Amino acid sequence: MKDTDVLIIGAGPAGSVAAAYLHANNVRTHVVEKRHFPRYVIGESLLPRSMEHFEATGLLPCLEARGFEVKTGARFVRDGVVCLFDFSQKHSKGWDWTWQVPRAEFDKVLIDEVASRGVPVDFGQEVVEVVFDADGSSTVTLKDESGTISVIKAGRILDCSGNARMVGHALGLDAPAGIEQHTSIFGHVQDVRRDSDPNPRLISFDIFDDDTWMWSIPFSNGVSSVGFVGLAARMDAMKGSPAARMAELLGHSEMFRDRYQGLEFIEGPYEAKSYSHGMTKLYGKGFVLAGNSAAFLDPIFSSGVAFATESSLLAARLIHREMQGEAVDWEVEYAQYIKDGVSVFKTYVQEWYTGNLQKLFFHRPENPEVKRQICAVLAGYVWDRTNPFVTKHDRIVKNLAHLIDMEKATSSAEGPEA
Repeated sequence: MKDTDVLIIGAGPAGSVAAAYLHANNVRTHVVEKRHFPRYVIGESLLPRSMEHFEATGLLPCLEARGFEVKTGARFVRDGVVCLFDFSQKHSKGWDWTWQVPRAEFDKVLIDEVASRGVPVDFGQEVVEVVFDADGSSTVTLKDESGTISVIKAGRILDCSGNARMVGHALGLDAPAGIEQHTSIFGHVQDVRRDSDPNPRLISFDIFDDDTWMWSIPFSNGVSSVGFVGLAARMDAMKGSPAARMAELLGHSEMFRDRYQGLEFIEGPYEAKSYSHGMTKLYGKGFVLAGNSAAFLDPIFSSGVAFATESSLLAARLIHREMQGEAVDWEVEYAQYIKDGVSVFKTYVQEWYTGNLQKLFFHRPENPEVKRQICAVLAGYVWDRTNPFVTKHDRIVKNLAHLIDMEKATSSAEGPEA
């Protein structure tokens, strides 16, 4: 039997950031991961907010050395109207850029760096049982691919297992996300026609209607991630293999049809159904849920890794404080803080699919100040209380969309002569 102060389940960005912080603060930390790295995973577009987490844990240099594609903003297109966000033109202070990354390589760079610092990392280890003692410590049973069983005694568990949600599942904490379920089909192609685009390296979203859209995420290695998202009922009703359905959907894209049609997939295509979820609790005696183990909303604004590293770094800091004998109010300092950020992004996801947020994106002429404030949210700065699109998120998008509707109605009533 092994023992550790903190057992981190999951070696993705959330687990790596937390392990780096705890190890730097002399907390005995052990990471276990079910899969072997490198492995394919979605969530390839980062947000500038995450750069602060990599910087705080000394992980930036190993990432900068890899030459990942720099992401300075994002492009949204609908019916020929282009909405371009530039992270350097945002309301909130903070990083103005981040990366677009093939996660297989990105995640391996992170966890390899963590392991090189002396953190034990065990791959191919599936968590099959977690038993909590009265004091919050736990006995975790693991099984490798050969069926060999091992046990780790942990003072605390930080669950960064992503959509596997190991501890949350075991404790029955799953809850609906409160947003309509969607299905995504996605994969990687060798982007041999990239230069046909005037902005070939810019992450872009081609919007078909309020519910259906396509992403294009170019990487520095000449590969691009291509994916489609739509209402689950509509996407699931389409016939054929994922590749056939992707080809059908691509035929509707004036923006990317010529660039991607007919290219062979070098990874995928894969399908993810009804992926949005929440949790009834984010912490308890002896455990904390972080990253996608705590909640996942929707891929439209690339918030997955940002929330993963935000929550795991915060959890690691609070665990360290508690181990130093400080009192930690987990409800206020962790759960409510994370829920506040999730609530902001949840509003933007919901209002995207109602069409209200899209009205703000594609209304012309643009309002520069509104755009700056929205841009800050899209960069991941959803805790900036100086931004009205954070503090009033539950009503400001809806109200501005209503004003746009009224303006259009007035213009239509006045007629072309007016």
